[in-house]
Amino acid sequence: MAAISEKFLPARIVYRRDISEDLFILKVDPGAPFSYLAGQYATLGVELDGQRFERAYSLCSSPYEQQLEFFVERVPEGKLSPLLHAMHAGTPVLLRRFAKGRFTLDLRSGRKNHLLLATVTGVAPYVSYVRTIYRDWKNGGAPMPGEHRLCCLQGASLAHEFAYREELEKIAAEAPWLKYVPTVSRPWDNPDWGGEVGRVDDLIRKYVDLWKLKPEETTAYLCGHPGMVENGRGILLRAGWKKDALQDEVYFQTGA
Repeated sequence: MAAISEKFLPARIVYRRDISEDLFILKVDPGAPFSYLAGQYATLGVELDGQRFERAYSLCSSPYEQQLEFFVERVPEGKLSPLLHAMHAGTPVLLRRFAKGRFTLDLRSGRKNHLLLATVTGVAPYVSYVRTIYRDWKNGGAPMPGEHRLCCLQGASLAHEFAYREELEKIAAEAPWLKYVPTVSRPWDNPDWGGEVGRVDDLIRKYVDLWKLKPEETTAYLCGHPGMVENGRGILLRAGWKKDALQDEVYFQTGA
């Protein structure tokens, strides 16, 4: 227990919301101060029958928020996500004391446009970006967003998988620095869907043109399914993006 207390915080789930059969949102009270940057990830863990299961999850919450928010997919063959899926408010969890990750907003290159590509839960770090910048923008006491522009394209099979669609569309309607387009890849299973259709990697060229994004002025971020990340990188490299203008974070499902 002493070793656990040195590495982990005594966190506790304080809220959960089911998005679909396999998708859910958790809010966690870290139990102590927990510092991180928008776009970083935290590692959650569970002790069960003498074994510890851990996994890193991107934070949806902004560093301005006291609670940590996660958008999680339950992977049936996974070690941790089925355990988290069974938990409710009040359940204790392990939380490693330090956030990690370099999938943060590029503010050093001089590129002011940010193309955010995601599949389902891969939108998590972008929600953290948007919430943080929106807070700064509303308060007017910070330089962000300045001339920076965020353009987000998020894909899912089914419309109800867009857990943050309402929030992102509301901010995009108010903030000139954010564009957000959700797209479904199975429109035949979404009869009431009136939005964009197709996979993210099939729509990259279309929205790069519509949003007038030039490689030399734009950092591209790819987060989520490994197939989208791989295909998206190839499309952007062929379109003129340099490797240093591409950031990616792959959500492997094995052992999740």
